[in-house]
Amino acid sequence: MIVVVALAAVAVGAVGIGGDLRTLAELRVHAVWAAVLALVLQIGIINVFEHRVPHAIAVGIHLLSYGFAGWFVVANRRIRGLRIVALGAVLNLAAIAANNGVMPASPDAARIAGHDRASVKFVNSISTPDAHLAFLGDIFAIPARYPLANVFSIGDIVLVAGAALVLHTASRPRRHAPIAPTQRAFRLVSEPLTRAKSDGSIAPCMFGEPAMGAAAERNGQHPR
Repeated sequence: MIVVVALAAVAVGAVGIGGDLRTLAELRVHAVWAAVLALVLQIGIINVFEHRVPHAIAVGIHLLSYGFAGWFVVANRRIRGLRIVALGAVLNLAAIAANNGVMPASPDAARIAGHDRASVKFVNSISTPDAHLAFLGDIFAIPARYPLANVFSIGDIVLVAGAALVLHTASRPRRHAPIAPTQRAFRLVSEPLTRAKSDGSIAPCMFGEPAMGAAAERNGQHPR
């Protein structure tokens, strides 16, 4: 939940500095279905069916959701900032895979956030005293006395930073490329001549055969 709120804050910040989120529609995004499926699986296993699914199956679904998220990232790896999002997800996945499919939380962080109570449902983060790769787990916390109290990891921070880069880059107003000096000079000369010719201010004979004939007579030649 805290990651979702952080992403929303990033979007608001992008607008606040002059960005336009409507430009996100111009991004060429592939495999959207994979991102949607990953989100549905995460929400389903953590918030909807957490009491109804055996723990082993819940762990498998949890890991599978990261697989679909990875598919989405690989399909859109050319989008600036998305590789940083992928790095954050990989850091989280490493901690989860090393601890039986559940993100380990520091006991101190879980206590500060008020999440140190035992739970009979599947949760994606649980207090784990002797966790593997504990430094990649949820070692940071927002205290329980504040709204949205929760624990979060280094991977979450990296993920949000990557999402911020994606949003800020994609929402920047488009700027036209600068015109080279030679191109600017050519326009200054050619545009008035083009307008004058279209208006009839310059006779067509200036560019046609009569002008060529006059030049030939001056050179002592007779035009054909």
